[in-house]
Amino acid sequence: MTPVISKNAPAAVGPYSHAVIHNDTVYCAGQIPLDPATGEIVGITIEDQTRQVMSNLEAVLKDCHTSLKNIVKTTVFLASMDDFAGMNQIYEATLDGHKPARSAFQVGRLPKDALVEIECIAVCDKK
Repeated sequence: MTPVISKNAPAAVGPYSHAVIHNDTVYCAGQIPLDPATGEIVGITIEDQTRQVMSNLEAVLKDCHTSLKNIVKTTVFLASMDDFAGMNQIYEATLDGHKPARSAFQVGRLPKDALVEIECIAVCDKK
């Protein structure tokens, strides 16, 4: 196993790695909509927050030498299922036609009171 700490994603808000690579699989920790430079929540709408989350995931995957197109599974955590449509719109646009398996849940509360958190599993690019 190889832990990955991305210099291009927000610092972890706890004792964990941004991702762990095992064999040819990348297991990404959940990302919330933090600005990598300030550590502050970006946006007040689900669309803005989802856009930032996807940007953070993309940064972590890049540091793992893979990309959004290699995601095989995501898990989406929402503060409210009322935000599902707005999240889904940005999620779908960001993935540009790629449709990995996905689960989505409403949870009681997310770190820093974010509206959305997304984690993923991806495969490494073949060299």
